Amino acid sequence: MDEVDEADDDDLMAQVGRRDQAAYGSLVARHLSSVHRYLTRLTASPADADELAQETLLRMWLHAESYRPGTVRLTTWLHRIAHNLAVDELRKRRTEPLQESHIPADAGADPQAALAASQAQSQLNQALDSLPANQRAALLLTRVQEFSSHDAATILGVSVHSVESLVARGRRTLRARLQQLQGDTPEPQQSNPT
Repeated sequence: MDEVDEADDDDLMAQVGRRDQAAYGSLVARHLSSVHRYLTRLTASPADADELAQETLLRMWLHAESYRPGTVRLTTWLHRIAHNLAVDELRKRRTEPLQESHIPADAGADPQAALAASQAQSQLNQALDSLPANQRAALLLTRVQEFSSHDAATILGVSVHSVESLVARGRRTLRARLQQLQGDTPEPQQSNPT
C-alpha cells in the first residue's frame, strides 16, 4: 500500500492544498461514493448526483486551502459543499421523483418477494421525495449517511436542536406518507418544512 493511501484526510488535504494530484485521487477514491449516495437521495436524480458530486470534488481541489483541520472533519466539509450545491440546484429546477430502486435485486430471490421489496423501496423513495428538502436532508445525513447530529447540523448550517427536530418531524411525516401510499390513511397535513 502506497503512503498516500495510508495518510489521514487532514494530511491529504494539506497535500491537495499544495496541488498533489495523488493525494487528491486518494481523497476522491475515499469519499466519492458517500457524497454521491447522499446527493442521489437528496436530489432524487442519479444524473444530477453525478454532476453535483463532480462539482463537489472539483471544489475540494479548488478550495483546499479553505479547509480547516481540527475544526471540522473532511467528510462533514465535503457533505456541506455537496448539500449547498444540491440546494442551489433544487432551487433552480424541480426534479422528478426517483423511479427506480438503487438496491440491486437478489438474482436468487423469490420473484414475488423481489417484486414486493421493489414496491416497498419505490414507496419509500416516493415518500422520501415528498418530504420538505430540509427534513429529507436531515434524515439522510443522520440515518443513511450516519453522521452525528452535530455533524449534520454543521452540514445543514443549523443548530443540533434543529437537526433533531427536523429528523423527528421527517420521521413522522415519512411514516404518515408511507401509510397513505399503502392506502392505510388519508393524505397527511403538510408539516412545517423548517
